[in-house]
Amino acid sequence: MTARSFTVDIAEQALDDLRQRLARTRWPPPTQGAGWARGTSPEYLKSLVEYWRDGFDWRTREMAINALAHFRADVKGIGLHFIHERGLGPDPLPLILTHGFPDSFLRFAKIIPMLTDPAAHGGNPADAFDVVVPSLPGYAFSDKPEKAGTLFRIADLWMALMTDQLGYRRFGAHGGDWGSIVTEHLARSHAASVVGIHLTDVPFAHLFAKPKNLSARERRFIADAEQWQRMEGAYAMIQSTRPQSLAYGLNDSPAGLAAWIV
Repeated sequence: MTARSFTVDIAEQALDDLRQRLARTRWPPPTQGAGWARGTSPEYLKSLVEYWRDGFDWRTREMAINALAHFRADVKGIGLHFIHERGLGPDPLPLILTHGFPDSFLRFAKIIPMLTDPAAHGGNPADAFDVVVPSLPGYAFSDKPEKAGTLFRIADLWMALMTDQLGYRRFGAHGGDWGSIVTEHLARSHAASVVGIHLTDVPFAHLFAKPKNLSARERRFIADAEQWQRMEGAYAMIQSTRPQSLAYGLNDSPAGLAAWIV
């Protein structure tokens, strides 16, 4: 199916419902000196919810978001939302950027103009890119997948988007967080089309497949990573094993969602 232009337009009814839910937040009893030691600071969260309810102007933000070129297309049976901004240069290189969790295509809003029009930012127009920024399935304005395990097939979706839908024969790729896993899979499975990749982090799944004959420094790195997982990684464990249990509260309570993300 041919890609069609898309405009972000959140219904006023949804915004009214959000404000009402924020106003009706039921706060837990205060814990003296809680700070951030047990999770999100109550004081910080209350100020954030107050700003979200009374200070944040979604319509202004929505207008800025719509300044980018948005599209939707059916790719392998999944409706994908993506930004597609053409480069201003003699021969722009196609480049696909992939976000992670808890994140969205907006992660790249600042750098898209720099990549598409380097001359306007002190660079060489020969370094321009055609930039494609999809929303992962289930994020922002892409469809939610009906089956679990879609993450490990997204590289094939991106390949179909870039080649079959947009007509690019070869392209570069960047990703961070979950996006680094998707980008690594792109390079591994579609090397004939991917000219190069850039990652902001090494995919964490590699920690679960430790090589033998580690050096002392490598053993320390693995130990530090495992310690971080024990102290800071509980969110990943529950999201990997019992995500449905979280889904009810996060979907129903915007304050709960804000607390979890923050």
